[in-house]
Amino acid sequence: MKDKKYSREPFPPSGSLSTGEGGGRGLLNHIKNIADIWWQETIAIFKDSGALLFCIALPLAYPILYSWIYNNEVVREVPVVVVDDSHSALSREFIQRVDASPDVSVAFYAGNLHEAQSVIGHGDAYGILYFPRTFATSVGRHEQSHVSVYCDMSYMLTYKAIFQTAQTVSSLMGAKIQVAQSGTYTNREAEISAKPLDFEEVPIFNTTGGYGNFILPAVLVLIIQQSLLLSVGLLSGTQREKHFPMVKNVIDSYFGKGLAFCFIYAVMLAYTTLVVPRLFGFVMMVNFLDWVIFMTPYLIACVGFAVVGSEMIRFRENVMLTAVCTSIPFLFLSGISWPQSGIPGFWQGVAQCLPSTFAIRGFVRMSSMGARIGDVLPEFRGLSILAIIYCLAALGVMYRRYLIRQQFEDVAESRKNRELEANKKVQPSESK
Repeated sequence: MKDKKYSREPFPPSGSLSTGEGGGRGLLNHIKNIADIWWQETIAIFKDSGALLFCIALPLAYPILYSWIYNNEVVREVPVVVVDDSHSALSREFIQRVDASPDVSVAFYAGNLHEAQSVIGHGDAYGILYFPRTFATSVGRHEQSHVSVYCDMSYMLTYKAIFQTAQTVSSLMGAKIQVAQSGTYTNREAEISAKPLDFEEVPIFNTTGGYGNFILPAVLVLIIQQSLLLSVGLLSGTQREKHFPMVKNVIDSYFGKGLAFCFIYAVMLAYTTLVVPRLFGFVMMVNFLDWVIFMTPYLIACVGFAVVGSEMIRFRENVMLTAVCTSIPFLFLSGISWPQSGIPGFWQGVAQCLPSTFAIRGFVRMSSMGARIGDVLPEFRGLSILAIIYCLAALGVMYRRYLIRQQFEDVAESRKNRELEANKKVQPSESK
């Protein structure tokens, strides 16, 4: 495409957007400039293999990968080691009940805790059940008996499976022993004796109790922000090496660049947050119109955030390091994997500066709890404010790039003039 002639003014003249014949012509020129920059930016994305990878391939592949990993929702048949010093019928019943559960499997028997720790150290099991010598005799004496449960805390899901299974079996056998010692005559009396205060557990949200439905909505939203940071940072590094050739006018350049990424990522955002969860059967109760209203400021804020963030990335090679080092902290700061009330005040302030924080909180409520746009107004206001702030900050970044471009052009023009003057001086001397 031929290079267009843009005005050297960084911002549009005050009368160029006014009504009337002259104002209409100026407005059409700006629309044409924005369309030209949008087209050039889109071509630059598809010509750059790195930008194409981060802009298209990453949002397409990562949601599938994460959804496939967490599709099982919960872990099953977690191997444990048993150390039974009691060797009683009661301990054997406890072990059989644990082994019969869907979450835990008795994989090894050890003679003592030292042998059991060796099995855990080799990674063959994730927990230990220890029955002391007095396990059955304490029950026979009407005393409280104990079962020691040791879990590998480095894996949250395996720890949860082992601990909850042991707790459930202990409660069931405790109720059975209590009924046997209570001297009741009818089944109803035995039921009341075992559970004087009964309760019914009804999960309101995340009815599967799975880790996928818990963490995946947050990850899918964060992928869009980080992918945009990678794509914009990569292209900005390339353009910085060429002194930003497409920055001819601040407002036109920003809107043209922003539209190029908004058009692409609007499709990626719909695919990531609407299509992928339904493909893998995750809970998705979001209303489409509410989704459009809520995600619009998020996408605008992400584009501005990526432009501002790209100004801090001087070279293309640093983009990947930046995204990798910030992804996990951004996820923690959103308050989805760690309670928001438990985050220190300073880091809560940092979290308020990230579009992903408000987007994750709002989208989780909309997708998992069926919240409407009126129920997530605080998050929507936060995204709208961040969209305005980052747009203004991005305009400041584009203005700085405009100055760099103008300085480069002025230096190139003065060098060209000096060369022409030198040639003019050489030509008369050669004629003589």
